[in-house]
Amino acid sequence: MALTVISLFAGAGGMDVGVCNAGFDIVAASELDPWACETYKANHPSTHLIQGDINQQVDQIVSFKGFDLIVGGPPCQGFSVAGKMDKNDPRSNLVFSFCDIVKKVRPQAFIMENVKALGNLAKFHDIRSEIMRKMAAANYHVTLSVLNAKDFGVPQSRERVFFIGTRQAASHSCISFEQFKADSISLRTAIIHLGRAGSRTNPNKTRAKITLAKNPILRKSPYAGMLFNGQGRPLNPDAWSSTLPATMGGNRTPIIDEDHLYDYAPSWVEAYHKKVISGETKSLPKQVPSRLRRLTLDEAAILQTFPTNYQFVGPQSKIFNQIGNTVPCKLAQVVAMAVKNSLS
Repeated sequence: MALTVISLFAGAGGMDVGVCNAGFDIVAASELDPWACETYKANHPSTHLIQGDINQQVDQIVSFKGFDLIVGGPPCQGFSVAGKMDKNDPRSNLVFSFCDIVKKVRPQAFIMENVKALGNLAKFHDIRSEIMRKMAAANYHVTLSVLNAKDFGVPQSRERVFFIGTRQAASHSCISFEQFKADSISLRTAIIHLGRAGSRTNPNKTRAKITLAKNPILRKSPYAGMLFNGQGRPLNPDAWSSTLPATMGGNRTPIIDEDHLYDYAPSWVEAYHKKVISGETKSLPKQVPSRLRRLTLDEAAILQTFPTNYQFVGPQSKIFNQIGNTVPCKLAQVVAMAVKNSLS
């Protein structure tokens, strides 16, 4: 019989895909965002979805008894380097809402995910300490692990912190991820089969324009810094993707050189970067060629390792938000399998 799960802050269900693939049965889930709820229901029809503010749904959530695992990723905006990193952001307190529900349900284990900054920045030390204190008082043995998705076969560099707690009476072995490590595949290998943006197999083209920055921020790598207006960086087809932001859809959406990706032509981005960094300002182009375009929805979903048949609901901006907010499914599976092994 499969171990049972409650999923909190479930979003579009990316973490839940991985948890299911690890052999768990997700019986109930909670989510606030209406579009994410529609996506969740389309893909997890047998899970009882509790919609709305989690702090207003506690009684309903804890009415489910006998669960083996609670998983979830409370909102990260207050901790993210992409945001204001304000620990007083009301959303930052939702990590403690997660802890309170764990204390009431008392599963064998829990997995709480968030951005790397919550796990390693000094300014959030008091929050980490309070999470540890609360859960130790509830008789959980808690470990903190910062993992990068690219180390587990995901075609994206995406670092996340996982607070993993096991009830001390149920903890038989330490949690290890080493056996699950795998080489990351390249962006090219991951998405080239879709074809060019706007084609039948890759139809969800992103319309946001790409313009050159008048005052580019240069780095040694052409795939870092800011060569273009906005915060969308070009992606190197021969490496893994950089972290996909939840704010994709506009000028923060990553950029792809289609000729470099599909025809193996020399990289326009690398050539432009070389000219800029060497000071060849007179011969610089004034605009980008049509071969440069934004990442598509389908490509973003692949880089987050969603199943190919996963159905997303909502306008493009909301779907990009759902994709960018999730834990890569494959990374979630690794963490869930490691926890499952520790409970066996």
